[in-house]
Amino acid sequence: MPIASAPTHHVRVLAPPGDRHDEILTPAALDFVGRLAAAFGGRRQELMKERRRQALRLAGGSPLDFPMVTSAVRADAEWRVAPPAPGLTDRRVEITSPPDRRMTVHALNSGARVWMADFEDATAPTWDNIIGGQLSLLDAIERRIDWTTPEGKEYRLADRGRLATITVRPRGWHLDEEHLEHDGRPVPAALVDFGLYFFHCARRQIDAGHGPYFYLPKLENRYEARLWNDVFVLAQELLGIPQGTVRATVLIETITAAFEMEEILYELREHSSGLNAGRWDYLFSLIKTFGHRTDFLLPDRAQVTMTAPFMRAYTELLVRTCHKRGAHAIGGMAAHVPGPDPAAHEAALAKVRLDKEREADGGFDGSWVAHPGLVPVCRQVFDDVLGERPHQLDRTRDDVEVTAADLLSVRAVSRPPTPEGVRTNIAVALRYFAAWLRGQGAVALDGLMEDAATAEIARVQVWQWLRHRSIDRETVLRLLDEELAALGAEFPWAAVDEVRALFERNALAHELPLFFTPDAYSRHLVRRAEPQS
Repeated sequence: MPIASAPTHHVRVLAPPGDRHDEILTPAALDFVGRLAAAFGGRRQELMKERRRQALRLAGGSPLDFPMVTSAVRADAEWRVAPPAPGLTDRRVEITSPPDRRMTVHALNSGARVWMADFEDATAPTWDNIIGGQLSLLDAIERRIDWTTPEGKEYRLADRGRLATITVRPRGWHLDEEHLEHDGRPVPAALVDFGLYFFHCARRQIDAGHGPYFYLPKLENRYEARLWNDVFVLAQELLGIPQGTVRATVLIETITAAFEMEEILYELREHSSGLNAGRWDYLFSLIKTFGHRTDFLLPDRAQVTMTAPFMRAYTELLVRTCHKRGAHAIGGMAAHVPGPDPAAHEAALAKVRLDKEREADGGFDGSWVAHPGLVPVCRQVFDDVLGERPHQLDRTRDDVEVTAADLLSVRAVSRPPTPEGVRTNIAVALRYFAAWLRGQGAVALDGLMEDAATAEIARVQVWQWLRHRSIDRETVLRLLDEELAALGAEFPWAAVDEVRALFERNALAHELPLFFTPDAYSRHLVRRAEPQS
């Protein structure tokens, strides 16, 4: 490899050693991550400052609209993103899960066309989870991964032709990896997750007939997409991989990114593989951005469906934008987890089917599920619409016209929360926090697979309702006590005091923290190696 010389961009490992960690944390791999950190760490810091400045501008009353400065990009009818890469032409059903060994085997064997290995919302970023996820991916590509239940049942990978194509979602730009240090600073977590996977697996994936493919989370504007594109260019150059081999799908899950969909595709165009509609993070972003305004007061999260006018405008604009530029449009998550009650399961599947029919009929080229049991219903819906075609990029949706007002027309669904909705949000947040602190990032709760995105929307809704006096603080504190008591009784292992403190800091404070994860990670999940005597 071109960077096989002696390390010149030293990255210090501050974490204690773990089983097989040395296979991932090789000197050459750490040097590669260090080169990325040296090249892009400063720009990333500036972009995070710009996020805060933009948040203050919007909170101060500045209007949010499609940028005038990029109107020429949107008006130019000629440019297109790169054609679909091998393994990403047909994406009618995609499955997402954390990259632990069990879920890696199940997801790859699920029958889905694509698997998103999620280091972000579905992974609690303990050091063992992060490096263990990298090992799972390496072992899967090398076909040496399996999993055995406590009862002795073995699960192994199916024939290569039946496996899902691997894509990787690194952590967002806002997160640090405190177990690695470069130039006296933590390495940006996004560059750790991307860099370690790319270094070890990019060439292996190319040799297997695919490539290094990614999902990019929580981008807020075109500049953050441009940063990722520059990361891809340098990474390919350093490893001698042809430019354009990397492909990335961007999750449009912030309200500001919804106004720059075309610009984001443009910045990534030779490395782009489309856009995805991330529902819960999108609502979470909407509250973070406009939670101080009464005209953005949302009801119970279960009542904000994808048929709400502002959500429909968002998804229709996404499909139109993608197909105008030759990019895949991927629908949102079906989070149902099959349970023991057949009637409840069939009712849930009926809702999933309706949701996927809406997406397929609206022009989406595929959609997400959170559980292998949902793959058949999602696949059948898209089979009915696509037939033998791999996608429906030819449906350009020229009938769609979406204005800034359409994307921001939340008032139509504004109504007071219900007592059940308040309690549900508190219960979901507490139970997810308890599992996350214990190292589990994807949690089945009440028949749904919950991750950091659903915990975020749950806690910011409580904050918003308190701010606008839709609920009173005494009621919230009473429900908090009741749900904490229930949590402790159901899960004796739960760190109830830590969960309470985490909820209070992130849902009951006067100023809303932008994410619960950075502070909780630093306080609870960082483990440093013992100093050498």
